Amino acid sequence: MNEQEPAAPVSGGGGFLRIRMDLSYDGGPFSGWAVQPGLRTVQGCLESALELVIRRAVRVTVAGRTDAGVHARGQVVHVDLSEEEWSRLSRGGLYEPAAALQRKLRGALSRVLEGHHGAIEIHDAGLAPSGFDARFSALWRRYSYRIADGPSHWDPLLRGLTLWHKAPLDEALMNRAAAELLGLQDFRAYCRPREGATTIRELQAFEFERGEDGVIVATVQADAFCHNMVRALVGGALRVGEGLETPQWMHDRMLAGVRDAKSVLAAPHPLVLEQVAYPAEGELLARAELTRAKRE
Repeated sequence: MNEQEPAAPVSGGGGFLRIRMDLSYDGGPFSGWAVQPGLRTVQGCLESALELVIRRAVRVTVAGRTDAGVHARGQVVHVDLSEEEWSRLSRGGLYEPAAALQRKLRGALSRVLEGHHGAIEIHDAGLAPSGFDARFSALWRRYSYRIADGPSHWDPLLRGLTLWHKAPLDEALMNRAAAELLGLQDFRAYCRPREGATTIRELQAFEFERGEDGVIVATVQADAFCHNMVRALVGGALRVGEGLETPQWMHDRMLAGVRDAKSVLAAPHPLVLEQVAYPAEGELLARAELTRAKRE
């Protein structure tokens, strides 16, 4: 998760306007979401493009940070602009500010991304409802993870989005293990704790389903995720599915808070942030205040 505090809320009369943007990206060319000196990151490229459009340095707040190589179909960010900056976007009158921002950002991103044109796409942009915070207002985040267990399921055209696992997997055993982890739990055993941050999360969905093509797709949903949590959960489930551990093993490790040589992270490239959900407009501020209090 992004550790930044949000900027000023939506206001009028010379204050700032909060802008919500929905985007997707191919995580392959990036060293993760968060800005890192000397490295290409999604946040760094997006903020550089916004600087070209807005004509000043800006900072975005994201719904959920992703690791290096992880993709997103349903990422959400917000940025705060002055009323003058927002109205200036439509100068010329051909586009409303929201449409103008999308159009200009696409052009700016093509310059910033250079040889990786199209790796970031802005799907929607506009004024956010009162109280909206991309990070703290979120109800849950949902990820998917594709696993092809055996050469008969290996599709070279989808290798950039799929784990090629050599051993056959028993998804029924994986689901038995996953079900034991649902609910409000301390996931210290399945993440890399950040100093001063809680590792308690509500895991709302964790399941594996084999499709008609033989590929297993994991769905993992929680109110929020600790650093590396999804990859650690999938990594543990792979050991169970392969028969190296019993289904009870994952739950026992969670209760013990164990992290050792068996705490293996699944590869990042099959992981996709699919969706971030928010409450109704009238509940956004209350949700943000509640979540912020829990995180602190």
